[in-house]
Amino acid sequence: MKFPYGVSDFYQMVTEGYFYVDRTDRIPLLESLGKQLVFLRPRRFGKSLLLSMLENYYDVAKAYRFERVFGQLAIARAPTPLHNRYFVLKWDFSVVAAYGDADAIVRSLHEYLNSRIQDFAVYYRELLPTAIDLHPTNALVSFQSLLTAVRETPYRLYLLIDEYDNFANEIVMSAQAGGRGRYEALLHGEGALKTVFKAIKAASAGAGLDRVFITGVSPVVLSDLTSGYNVARSIAAQPVLHDLCGFTEPEIAAVLRDIVISCQLPPERGDEALITMRTFYNGYRFSVEVEQPVYNSTLALYFLQEFQERCRCPANMLDSNLAMDRNRLVYISRLPGGSQLILDAVNGEPPVAVGALADRFGVVDMLREDQEANFNASLLYFLGVLTLGGATPTGKLILTIPNLVVRRLYVEQARELLLPSGRTVDEGRQAAERLYQEGDLGPLCEFIEQRYFRVFDNRDYRWADELTVKTAFLTLLFNDMAYIMDSEPVLERTYADLVMIVRPDMRQYQLLDILLEFKFVALPEAKLTGEQAQGLSVAELRALPVVQRKQADARSKLQSYRQALQTRYGDQLRLRAYAVVALGFERLVWMEV
Repeated sequence: MKFPYGVSDFYQMVTEGYFYVDRTDRIPLLESLGKQLVFLRPRRFGKSLLLSMLENYYDVAKAYRFERVFGQLAIARAPTPLHNRYFVLKWDFSVVAAYGDADAIVRSLHEYLNSRIQDFAVYYRELLPTAIDLHPTNALVSFQSLLTAVRETPYRLYLLIDEYDNFANEIVMSAQAGGRGRYEALLHGEGALKTVFKAIKAASAGAGLDRVFITGVSPVVLSDLTSGYNVARSIAAQPVLHDLCGFTEPEIAAVLRDIVISCQLPPERGDEALITMRTFYNGYRFSVEVEQPVYNSTLALYFLQEFQERCRCPANMLDSNLAMDRNRLVYISRLPGGSQLILDAVNGEPPVAVGALADRFGVVDMLREDQEANFNASLLYFLGVLTLGGATPTGKLILTIPNLVVRRLYVEQARELLLPSGRTVDEGRQAAERLYQEGDLGPLCEFIEQRYFRVFDNRDYRWADELTVKTAFLTLLFNDMAYIMDSEPVLERTYADLVMIVRPDMRQYQLLDILLEFKFVALPEAKLTGEQAQGLSVAELRALPVVQRKQADARSKLQSYRQALQTRYGDQLRLRAYAVVALGFERLVWMEV
C-alpha cells in the first residue's frame, strides 16, 4: 500500500495508486452550499488535497482526463453539470513571504499573485481569445485583465485560495510587538490584503468570477477583512462536512487490518495498533451535532506508513511536521490570560468552557488586556489544540485537548512556563526515570519540593490544590514514547489522578506501570506555617492527623483503581501505585500502596 504522506496533488495520488479515502461524494453538497465558501480546519488536515481535488474536477482544461481521474470514485456515478466547466485560478498564501517590513511583504504578495496570473495565462493560452496584461507592481490590475479575458469565453472563473490566513498569521505571531504593526498595514484601512479581497468581492458581482473556495485555519484574518469581503459563507461546522478532511475510525481500522495481514502479524496486533492510534491521534470534533471524532490526516498517514514499513508502531508518536504547532501555544501563552488557559487545559479541571465559539474576532480583540478567555480558547480550538468535548450542565461548550499527541505539546509548554531552565528540566527527567525503572518516587518528590514549589509560591494561581501538584508531576513524568499518559479518556475517567500505562509495543522493556493519587492539605488546615512545615521530618509529617486522613482516603481509592486496572490489563501489568500528599507548597509526603 502506498501512503501519500506529504502528497497533496490529487491527480498524482489517484493515477499513481496511492491510498485515498474517497470524499468526491461531497462535491454536489459543496456546490449547493453557496458560491463563496470558507472551510476552516487545523494544519495538516488535508485541506490542500481537497482544493486539488476541486481543481481537477472543475478545470475545463482537464476535461479530457475526467474518466481516468474520477472514473473509479463516487462522483463518477452522478457528476454534476459543472464538472470541467471553469477556468481555475489557485492561490496558496502559505508561500507568500512573511518577513521584512510592511512594504516588503506587500511586494511579496503582489509578486506572488502576478506569478500565479502569469501561469494561468500560459496554461490556458489556447482557450483565451485575448492576452492577459501583467502589471509589474500591481497584481490587482493584472487580475482585472485576467477577468476581462475570461469574460470573452463561454466559461467563468473558479478561484481557489489555500491557507488564506497563513502568512498574515505568521506575521502577527512572529513578534507580537512588531508583528502587529505589519499585520495592520496589510488589513486595516486600505491595507494590501484587504484590497485583494475587495477585488475578489467585486469580481464575483458579474465580472467573470463565479465561485470561490477558501481554506484556512482560523477566522482571525477573515474578521479583519470583513468590510472588504463579507460575502463568504463559513461551512466549517456543517455536520455533513465533519469528515471532509481527516479520517474516521472505521477507515483507519480497515487499513490496519490490511497491514497486519501483509506483515503476517496476529490480529491482536492490529487491535493494539488501533488503540494506540485512537489514543494519540483521534478526538477531533468540529460540529456539536456529530459524536464520532476524526483523526488528523498527516499524523494518521505517518503512523500507517511507519507501521507498514516496520510492522510495529513508531517509537515517536509526534510527527516532526506537527511539532511546530507548539509555536501556536507559545503565542497563546503570551496573550493576556493565555498562560493560565494553557495550565487549565492541561489539568482539565475545571473544564475549559465557552458560551459559544468566537468565530469573528480580530487581532485587536486578541491583544486586549480585558479580553474574555472565550477568545483565546476559541483560537486554540481553530488551531486544533482544543476540540469540542461536550457541554456543561448549563449548556456551555466544553473544549478539551483532543488526544495524547497534542497533550504532549501542552505539557511541554506548561513545563516551559514553570521551569524555563533546560538544565533544571534534565534534573527532573532523571528523577522521573528512577520512578519508571525502579519505582523510587523519592527523588522526584524532592525535586518538586526544591524546584516547583518555589515557583508556585511566587505565582498567583487560580487553583491551589491537588491539581497544582498533578501539573508539576505531569510535566516531568510525561513520556509518550514509553507510556500512554494521563489516560482518563481511555479508561473512561474512572481511575486515579495520573495513570501511566506502558505502551503495548514497549512492554518488552523493564518499565513499570504507574498509578498516582494526589491530595492537598492547606497549611492553615494543618495548623502550620511554611517555616514550621519545612522544619518537620518526614516521619513527623506522616504523623499529622490531617495527612493520615488524606493518605487513608488515597489508599482506599488506589486499591479500587488497582483492581480495576488489573482486570482490564491482566498479568502483563507491572503496576506500582502511590499516594502523594502535598502540605501546602512546602512539603510532599508519599507512600506506596
